[in-house]
Amino acid sequence: MNITMKSIKELYRIGTGPSSSHTMAPRKAAEQFLQRHSDAAAFRVNLYGSLAATGKGHMTDVAIIDVLQPIAPVDIVWEPKVFLPFHPNGMKFTSFNKQGEETDNWTVFSVGGGALAEEGASTLESPDRYDMNKMTDILLWCERTGKSYWEYVQQCEESDVWDYLNEIWKTMQAAVKRGLEQEGVLPGPLNLRRKASTYFIRASGYKQSLQSRGLVFAYALAVSEENASGGVIATAPTCGSCGVMPAVLYHLQKSREFSDMRILRALATAGLVGNIVKANASISGAEVGCQGEVGVACAMASAASNQLFGGSPAQIEYAAEMGLEHHLGMTCDPVCGLVQIPCIERNAYAAARALDANIYASFTDGTHRVSFDRVVVAMKETGKDLPSLYKETGEGGLAKDYQQMELPPETSVNLNQFTYK
Repeated sequence: MNITMKSIKELYRIGTGPSSSHTMAPRKAAEQFLQRHSDAAAFRVNLYGSLAATGKGHMTDVAIIDVLQPIAPVDIVWEPKVFLPFHPNGMKFTSFNKQGEETDNWTVFSVGGGALAEEGASTLESPDRYDMNKMTDILLWCERTGKSYWEYVQQCEESDVWDYLNEIWKTMQAAVKRGLEQEGVLPGPLNLRRKASTYFIRASGYKQSLQSRGLVFAYALAVSEENASGGVIATAPTCGSCGVMPAVLYHLQKSREFSDMRILRALATAGLVGNIVKANASISGAEVGCQGEVGVACAMASAASNQLFGGSPAQIEYAAEMGLEHHLGMTCDPVCGLVQIPCIERNAYAAARALDANIYASFTDGTHRVSFDRVVVAMKETGKDLPSLYKETGEGGLAKDYQQMELPPETSVNLNQFTYK
């Protein structure tokens, strides 16, 4: 079957955190159901599988209630042990009249990056835009025509794509700047302190090589912490992985003075990379684990940075391949169902690895044995083989049996007393 691809506008979405799958998409689904049943007397929303398992930490219920509650009472039913066959993130909306009779119901799925889909159908969004969905085919097109990946994006998208990407870039920059200014504790029971501002200040005290890495960490933390706080971010490709791309592009523009137009072209190429994964595998942590979120974000940022530094189409493909390959098997195991531990640190590490992938690919002629397309297939297969407890259910890995450390009120802690092996 020939799989075509949607617009990259569906990959890059502006919205509020902390989760594109658990917050943005359920809110959108609630809005669509409300349009059809604005006269309902009551609503019931059943949340299934991974959507229910970590939905409270991701504020899924809050997103839905905010939309429906002003019209009629809402009953949220959590069913974490029920996994519908089409996708782990299922939800069923039901409307009732004043007599308590059911008037309609709608089962819909949050398939990653804020996208919605019905069983047996593609996403409920824009029409297909791309006639090629494999990186190898697009690479051959680039070599045959002498054009770049971003020019293929430009050829397939509508004429307003650059205006749209400009809004995405503005949103990314704003999230970095806000995150660097914020201090305090992130919402939720973990009492996790924001670190971006501290990293940013400390980085200035190091020599150039360490300073560069410290700034990348700070920028990634800034955006990820904004996401965890419910701030406005751009999915790239998801909320949980939204810190990687802004960190890399913001750092490179600041340090190398790349123009906004070159940044937008890099965003286009990165969007193409993410789109290929979304079409042929998944960007949903509930479906394939964190390799589909942070791993794909790293691949996107790797390709973007390599293009900025003048990489050939083959080198760009190689950078993307490394960015994804070395995240294969990464589980999605959010502690307490929050997009905080280990998600925030993973964004920072992935941003650094993207820059390393760019350097590595730049030392080669782009020739390598394992193609990006092959890694996408491997990622999909690996995701299917992962047990559900490692796919955004909060039941395995780091999230398993997590007990928050509580100190007596009179206890003071000197963080310098701890040593790490």
